[in-house]
Amino acid sequence: MNKRTFIKRFGQLAISVPLLPNTTLGNHPKSFHTRTVSDDFWMNIRSDYDLKPDYINLESGYYNIIPRPTLEKLQGYMRMVNYEGSYYMRTVQWDNKKNTASRLAGLVNCAPDELIITRNATESLDLIITGYPWKQGDEAIMAEQDYGAMLEQFKLASKRYGINNKLVSVPNHPKSDEEIVRLYEEAITPKTKLIFVSHMINITGHILPIKKICAMAHQKGVEVLVDGAHCIGHFEVDIDDLGCDYYGTSLHKWLAAPLGAGFLYVSKSKIAKIWPLLAEHNREPDDIGRLNHTGTHPVYTDLTINDAIDYHEQIGIKRKEDRLRYLQRYWSDAVRPLKNVRVNTPVDLERSCGIANVGLANITPKELADRLMEDFKIFTVAVDGANVHGCRISPNVFTTTDELDQFIAVIKTLAKNG
Repeated sequence: MNKRTFIKRFGQLAISVPLLPNTTLGNHPKSFHTRTVSDDFWMNIRSDYDLKPDYINLESGYYNIIPRPTLEKLQGYMRMVNYEGSYYMRTVQWDNKKNTASRLAGLVNCAPDELIITRNATESLDLIITGYPWKQGDEAIMAEQDYGAMLEQFKLASKRYGINNKLVSVPNHPKSDEEIVRLYEEAITPKTKLIFVSHMINITGHILPIKKICAMAHQKGVEVLVDGAHCIGHFEVDIDDLGCDYYGTSLHKWLAAPLGAGFLYVSKSKIAKIWPLLAEHNREPDDIGRLNHTGTHPVYTDLTINDAIDYHEQIGIKRKEDRLRYLQRYWSDAVRPLKNVRVNTPVDLERSCGIANVGLANITPKELADRLMEDFKIFTVAVDGANVHGCRISPNVFTTTDELDQFIAVIKTLAKNG
């Protein structure tokens, strides 16, 4: 199929493919949760999403669209809070937030008194970077592939406290877990206090061996702060098993909670040492709540986190993880062997899940992203730095293999013809 035919055909498809009738997860029969996973299963999930027909959305990494059942719950909570006004805010808002935090703690296997709800991963991680008891000359280790906002926060901490930041570079295709662990280990000196590490590198989808990194660091007396922005709701996370000291994440990404939802985990023994960003009254030093002064905020977001967890669990945590990994491997395995194509994500199954990154030798990442959108109506995001040059591709549970077939066809054409 030539490009002109493909564009014409895609435009017709975008207009003509209808969404299936609205069916919420709660209304599916019990067999929905136990039957063999089929295309019908995932089309039922797709029918819960209102998807813009103008393009194929392969950029779920920034923000996950909320499925309709969760969105309707959010709208209901907004009406309820508006109806009750200050009565709700002065009576039950804090108990409800605490109960939601406890639900999240159960999801990720940590103690409820070690977790607080925040607005996003950036806020969670900044609370630790800024509130850590730094002394001049202390060292922190991080990777150039880590999220840019966090690297900027460490630069700010360097200016404020006089700490030294040491950058490592994570290879896109490591030969073993030990290679990654050794990378961080070799950067440690007697002055190192904290390692900042991504559980999943946001620009490539590379999952790092966090448990092994934590074990190594603790043997050397170094604490570990984990950026899990892309992990909760993406694949199963067991914080107790990881053994990290701090873990920050967003919930409006792969858990598909409303915008402005995240959490921070702090190991119980570490809470007292962290300075809060905003003052909270009447809290003991080891009460994590003293790190969680937010002022007046959209409380209906906190409530809706419960419904996002419900939706996630009704799909099935492992089933969702398997689906996201399947979709990623569906397209990446198809293009990885091609000439002029570089997949910037490890080939090992356990080192990635739903996100991967692909670049072309004959086209810059920006040109690739622009052409995908302008010529073929496929929305992605370009990444061009930190040894990663390509487009991040992040399909979701609503993505179909037909859509990925169109993406594969485009990559094959561009790799051949430019």
